[in-house]
Order: sequence, then structure tokens, then C-alpha cells
Amino acid sequence: MSNLLILESENDKFFIEALVKYLNLDIELGKPICNIDEYECIGGISRLSERLKALTTKILKGDIDKIGIIFDADKVGIEDREKQIQIEIEKLKENLDDDFNDIEFKIFILNKNGFGELETVLKHIKSKDSTIADCLNAWQKCLPNSEKLNQKEFDKFWIQIYQRYDCCSKREKKRAGEKCNNEISFTKDIYDLDNVILEDLKIFLRELG
Repeated sequence: MSNLLILESENDKFFIEALVKYLNLDIELGKPICNIDEYECIGGISRLSERLKALTTKILKGDIDKIGIIFDADKVGIEDREKQIQIEIEKLKENLDDDFNDIEFKIFILNKNGFGELETVLKHIKSKDSTIADCLNAWQKCLPNSEKLNQKEFDKFWIQIYQRYDCCSKREKKRAGEKCNNEISFTKDIYDLDNVILEDLKIFLRELG
């Protein structure tokens, strides 16, 4: 029997891998719902349905004990996102024998103050000087209203600049695609994994692992 964790994106996977390693847990990370090449995870909930259906065989074989699901709160908020996920879980259970309906599903919604996504959390827990990334605030203010980034876009851009220009050395910047990308950045000490905002997530992962 194993515990499986379903994540919404590749970036979530990189972050959770770093946190799971930090906590020394044993959890299988499932294939992310969204494609790394997509800027925004359109239709994530529908893809969750497909992913859960694909697990039916493993569930019926008794290979899975617990299934954890981590999604972003985004604009809809924690409560509505949990409801959307629970609907997909119930659809899966309808296709299972009664003997397998006792599989434990655990849901966690990444957020800050009830909304947002991974980048919102990362921006909050950054641990290095962010002088260059912080200059984006002035850049955003000077843009015409029609050209301003929404908060989600801005936070994603902020994280990219922070990782590449605030946290990479001159030598690394010459190979930024390899040395300053999201996957590598989560192996560096540029985020505070002891930040209190991560406590609920740590509890979730420990219960799953």
C-alpha cells in the first residue's frame, strides 16, 4: 500500500518535493494535472477528474491507501475549491466497489489569507534579498491600467525575477535556463521552509506520509 499525492502543476511538484525532502517523508508524487508549458492551468478541475479515473485500477488492486490532492485557492477561495475537488472525488467513488470506498482522500489548498496560489506563498516565504524583484512594484505602478498585470501574473513574474536576478550568481545567469529555473531554485536556500505559513501544509504532508 502507498500514499499518492496529486499536484496541480510541475512547479507545485518541485516545491513539494523540496518540502517532503526537508521533512524526510516518504510520499509518491503523482503526475501533475497541468502541463509545464501552460502559463495558467486552465480546466484544472476537469483534468483532476481524468487523473482520478486513471487511478481506478491501482485502487482496485489495493495499491493505494491514501490520496492527497493539493490545488491552488486562486480567486475562488479555499471553500469553493474544496467543494469542486470533493465533487470529483464523489464521482470516482461512484465507480468503485463498496469495499474500496473507504480509501482516505485528503485535500489541501495552497493559499495566503484564503486566496492565491503557490507563487503567492513563495513570495511570502522568500529568504534572500529581493531588491531587484521588488523594483517590479514601481514598474507595475507606471503601467497604463489596461496593461497592468493581475495579481496572479505579477506574483509569477516576481518569483521569476527573484530566482534569476536576486538569487543567481553571475556565472549561473549565463546558463539561466539550467541554473535559475524553478526546479533548481527549490534546491537552493532561497525560501524559508520554517515559515509559519507552511505549518498547515506540513501537518497535511506528515499525515499523508
